[in-house]
Amino acid sequence: MKNEQVKKTMKGALILSIASLIAKILSAVYRIPFENIVGNTGFYVYQQVYPIYGICMTFALTGFPVYISKLIAEQHDEATKIKLSQQIFVILCVFSLGSFFGLRLFAPLLARAMGDMALISLIRSVSWMLLFMPFLAVGRGYYQGTFNMVPTAISQVTEQFMRVFVIIVAAVMFAHFNWDYYKMGSLAMFASSAGAIVACFSFVRFFSRDFRVKTTVPRFSYLQLTEKIFTEGVIICLFASTMVLLQLIDSFTVVRGLLHNGYLPEAAKNLKGIYDRGQPLLQLGMVLAVGFSSTLLPTLSHALKNKKMAEFRRISKVMLRISITISVAAAFGMIVLMPQINTLLFGDALLSRELSMYIFSVVFITLIGTYNSILQSLNQFLITVVGLLAAIVVKFVLNVWLIGRLDLMGASVATVLSLLVALGFILVFSPELIRGLFSEGHFWLKLGATTVNMLIVVKAFVLVYSQLIGNTRMDTLFISLVGASLGAIVFVVSALVFKLFSVREWLMLPGGKKILKVWQKLTRKGEQI
Repeated sequence: MKNEQVKKTMKGALILSIASLIAKILSAVYRIPFENIVGNTGFYVYQQVYPIYGICMTFALTGFPVYISKLIAEQHDEATKIKLSQQIFVILCVFSLGSFFGLRLFAPLLARAMGDMALISLIRSVSWMLLFMPFLAVGRGYYQGTFNMVPTAISQVTEQFMRVFVIIVAAVMFAHFNWDYYKMGSLAMFASSAGAIVACFSFVRFFSRDFRVKTTVPRFSYLQLTEKIFTEGVIICLFASTMVLLQLIDSFTVVRGLLHNGYLPEAAKNLKGIYDRGQPLLQLGMVLAVGFSSTLLPTLSHALKNKKMAEFRRISKVMLRISITISVAAAFGMIVLMPQINTLLFGDALLSRELSMYIFSVVFITLIGTYNSILQSLNQFLITVVGLLAAIVVKFVLNVWLIGRLDLMGASVATVLSLLVALGFILVFSPELIRGLFSEGHFWLKLGATTVNMLIVVKAFVLVYSQLIGNTRMDTLFISLVGASLGAIVFVVSALVFKLFSVREWLMLPGGKKILKVWQKLTRKGEQI
């Protein structure tokens, strides 16, 4: 029975990881055609308010459900689980209604703080999705707490599909009917509510049948439940929205900083729209790294549950090494190809240096996320929370200071340095169990050599192709595809040559077994020759 439960948990975690991966890819990819249709200023309008949506959806779709599922899983009988769900639903209804009216009431204040009063309609448009938060958070939390991940996975994917569909419709209508940017942005923001409505259909069975059952079990203390949800639950929510919080600081400081530097309003908005191109690229880089490392999370939890601390440390080491390796490869691969990627996806190579600096944050945010997963499994939340708060403060202070001196490069540098501060804090205060996981086997030296090899080969290819053939938008498609493929091959081969991973670590990687088989065949042929 115990083994069955473990299998069910691991299967559920895999389903949820795949759904999350699909949702993240959709969330990153739709921005590219959207920006091409609405232009830099249209993209600025959307991205200014997007962080508010991002924080709200983190609460509804990630943070609260994770914590609620933990509370549900701790209960021993179905009646108690239902009673707990009902009471949490009441608490979240009060919270969501308060947030809804607060966002609508303070929309003018927020728009003024962002330096653009025309954003009021967008902020009020996104507020409607808050009304669906109790249904999404409790529905997901209940099913995850009973180890049934399918409804949550379906809701996650359908929410993103509907939202992306409405956003693209808004962009097409903007182009076809010559709408102004803010009317288009309001409809694009209403997509969050459309996605939430569709996601709620995944929980119709629960709310129409199970949730309505009257139970005779004793009622939980509303005060204690509220305290738990808005301490531990909010901590999970805030950490899950780290990058969105940093983007929110950009919404309040970048345009205002550029205006202070002497830019005209339209020029400042245009530049902010170009700067925001970095966000889908950042998400794509994170999807690769987090997608690979998250496949090991169920194994990590299983080792901890069985008190196998040596195995826990070994799996933690593999998770961290996979995360840093994939994120470094993704970040430096995009950096060396940035002018071509920028031109291919968005039509020009403007701000490629600033975007390259911004993309470097992939490495730090991926590592922070992996450390957070490990620390959460150890029930240690305070370290990452303090690190996150430090990052937010550093980001705000550096944005105000650096934008005045370096324009948008200052905002990019501020993002990287704020994440570096958070990571440094986590590394210093992490428990002894997970310290020194990178120092074994000259890992950093091998990773550095592997990365340099990739950079030299890809850069040489880009320079030779650009000089001999050209660098038009069609050329950038070929350069990006071949450059990325070439970089990946060189990186993997170099990793094998320098023995970046042990055989056991390769076998734990998705596809690692096939890579080793191919490598063994090639090396044997080489020896025979």
